[in-house]
Parts: sequence; C-alpha cells; structure tokens
Amino acid sequence: MNNYGTDAAFQAWLIENGYSLPGNAPSPSVLLNRGSQYIDAVYGSRFVGSVVDPEQERQWPRDGAIVNGKVFPSSVVPAAIINASYYAAYQEAVKPGSLSVVGTSSSAVKRVKVGQIEKEYQQSKSDDGTAVSITPLISIVDGMLAPYLRDLSQPWFGIWSIGC
Repeated sequence: MNNYGTDAAFQAWLIENGYSLPGNAPSPSVLLNRGSQYIDAVYGSRFVGSVVDPEQERQWPRDGAIVNGKVFPSSVVPAAIINASYYAAYQEAVKPGSLSVVGTSSSAVKRVKVGQIEKEYQQSKSDDGTAVSITPLISIVDGMLAPYLRDLSQPWFGIWSIGC
C-alpha cells in the first residue's frame, strides 16, 4: 500500500507537533493507510490536475496541478498532502473510527427547538436519500489542502483528446 508519507516521518511529525499515539493505537502503517484513504476519499475528486497514472493507488502525484500560480512537479507529493494525512492518521488514533462515520438521513437533525429558540438546518438529506454532512471534516486538514483543491463554485471545463 502506498501511503502518503512514511512511518518514520509520521513519528517525527508527531514529536514535532507535540502529539503522541495512545497505547492502544494501531501501528503507524495502519494509521497512515487510514489517513491516506481519508484524504483521497474526501478530497480526491476536488484536487487540481489529474492523476499521473490511472492505475496508481493514490490521488497524488498529479499532472497539471497548478498551486499558487506555479505548476507542481508531477513526480512529487506535496508536503501539505502528506502532513494532512498525518493529521488524519493522528485523529484516527485518538478517536478510532472518526474518519469513517456511518449514518443515514433518518439520523440527520433537520430542526432543533430549545425553549422559544428554533433552528432549522439546510437540507438534511440529498436527492438520493443519503444524509448530508455526515462526512467528517477536520478543519486543520481542510485548511492545509485548500490550495490544492479546485474551486467548485467556478465552472470547470476540460478538453479531452481521445486517440489520434
């Protein structure tokens, strides 16, 4: 399995950031795999550029990724992607299962009333009936990855060439 980062670098990252894994945590390799899967599952379809090889396991490295106005080398996985996967791995270690929340639209809260105050949330389920907003988001990971994500509010047009 090709994880973002290595066990040794993950251990160094933990120390540099003042974190430690709980004694009952899975191995660093298992945690890195979960963190890498989380990054790809939640952000993969929004990353700039395209995968280098359609057969590669992970969403990075990528071709044509322009970050902060510069073309990112297609042979490199950005440090922000690696660090985001480390943080996700750490999150999974301290709160097992937190990266893979399972829920249904029936468990989503649509309206809450406390005394005279009532709050209604936006749509609690999507058109296909699945719950909206059950994907766990980690704000620090979201921030780290922001420069590497396409702006979904802008139309995206791609030109595809099929065999010549």
